[in-house]
Amino acid sequence: MGNMAKTFREWNPEQNVMFPSSALDLVPRDHIAHFVRDVVSEQLDLSEIEDSYSEERGYPPYHPVMMTTVLLYANCVGIYSSRRIARACQERVDFMMLTGMQRPDFRTISLFRLRHLKAVKGLFGQVLKLCRKAGMVKLGHVALDGTKIRANASKSKSMTYGHMKKTEADLRAEVDRWFEEAERTDREEDELYGADQRGDELPDWVADKQKRLEKIRQAKAELEAEAKAEAEQGPDPNKTGHKAKPTGTPTDKAQRNFTDAESRIMRSSEGFIQGYNAQAAVDAHGQVIVAETVTNAGNDVHQMIGLLQQIRGNLGRQAKEVSADSGYCSALNLKALLQRRIRGYIATDRQKQHRNVSPMVHRMRQRLRKGAWRSRYRLRKQVVEPVFGQIKFGRSFRQFLLRGQNKVAAEWSLVCTAHNLLKLAAVAG
Repeated sequence: MGNMAKTFREWNPEQNVMFPSSALDLVPRDHIAHFVRDVVSEQLDLSEIEDSYSEERGYPPYHPVMMTTVLLYANCVGIYSSRRIARACQERVDFMMLTGMQRPDFRTISLFRLRHLKAVKGLFGQVLKLCRKAGMVKLGHVALDGTKIRANASKSKSMTYGHMKKTEADLRAEVDRWFEEAERTDREEDELYGADQRGDELPDWVADKQKRLEKIRQAKAELEAEAKAEAEQGPDPNKTGHKAKPTGTPTDKAQRNFTDAESRIMRSSEGFIQGYNAQAAVDAHGQVIVAETVTNAGNDVHQMIGLLQQIRGNLGRQAKEVSADSGYCSALNLKALLQRRIRGYIATDRQKQHRNVSPMVHRMRQRLRKGAWRSRYRLRKQVVEPVFGQIKFGRSFRQFLLRGQNKVAAEWSLVCTAHNLLKLAAVAG
């Protein structure tokens, strides 16, 4: 017996729809894209962005609420580059729903992000307040940590001040030698052909060396200006340690990157990278980020006080307990916790065991030993490390796209805002 013919549903890609659907109908109602659109359009104050468009002339720009929604949603689904976001607006129905089928190009998206960096950074506090309103932020226990994220710069494009001095001298001598040789040749040719002979352009190798020399001189001058400013400013009262008094001159080990001058070479789990140190304070109740910042300092010790101040500024009150690894352990930080009446659980592994250790560090060590495996310190790993895992591996944010610490800080803030939005969506759904 032959097989019966199977009946299939009719498929005709060229079929016209009789009644055009709304762009909103392209995506199921329980999709995260609807949630992000509703939050941005109905609950966030975007007046700072909207008020910046005062010019009546020219072609009307894309609506700032739409552009902000697209940026935030893109961060929620792990799409960060303006080119990939622009492509998604053309190809993905979730993005088409958000834009109402409009297609901003990558330059428009990039310029919007750059133009409104400060306002975009301010969205973090607004979304955090929505999380608190939803009962997701208790401030019973907050864990602090930092993670190293690659800069948009190559490690091979960095040079130390000592190497700059040597390379500058070598290049200058080589270029000077060429000019001396050119002058000697000119004199000989003047004697042979007369003084009206026109000289040729600089050879390519000399022009390249001159460009390199200019770049090195610029980086060297920036390092010198930084060292001078640090010496004039004096020691920072919020910083701890036994750092030598600023002399006004860079050390030979001071480094500068030619692509992103504010990034630094840092030790990470992947070895040494050219990057930034991204910080987060995470509430244990709902894994909501309650404070965030970015620094180009490789260590964490100077970041705790700023994060504590930000928690208070963002939420109007302070955490009851704070945990952090030994990178944050210093007498100054432990004193800051005491002054704010925060019960701290800070690892003391890196502090030496000898008798000269600070009494505050000694007391912290005793507290952790007394608690043993039941210590509240155990919360640190299970609170903050999964958040970095979700950001770096779940949503593939492993490298900054922008350059310069201010721009990178806004980029990290947007990533943290998207993280909190996703947590809020999970509760709301």
